[in-house]
Amino acid sequence: MKKTVKLKKNYEFKKVLTKGKYYSGRFLYVFVTKHQSPMNRIGIAVGVKVAKAVKRNRIKRLIFENYRLLEEELETGYHLVFLWKKKQDIRQATFQNIKKDMMDILKKIGMLS
Repeated sequence: MKKTVKLKKNYEFKKVLTKGKYYSGRFLYVFVTKHQSPMNRIGIAVGVKVAKAVKRNRIKRLIFENYRLLEEELETGYHLVFLWKKKQDIRQATFQNIKKDMMDILKKIGMLS
């Protein structure tokens, strides 16, 4: 089982957001850059205007858990930043909705077959 590595520093997020390729789903935006490391690193961000801290953290946990479950099937060597769309209602932030959206986006990227 792989250990999921997260992007933590502000400059790491900025690098992926500025130089990365952009993909959009119904609920998520994903920015991706190719990297030389033998593992994937992910960052998750939910804007302050979306909801209060408890609900934002719940969305982050749902995104992270969905990624963790898919991680074994994904190609390695990428940096990913997942962003929740501000205009989407947070009541639609269910495990199944995020899973479907994430799988569709990862198939577009070519990380998931």
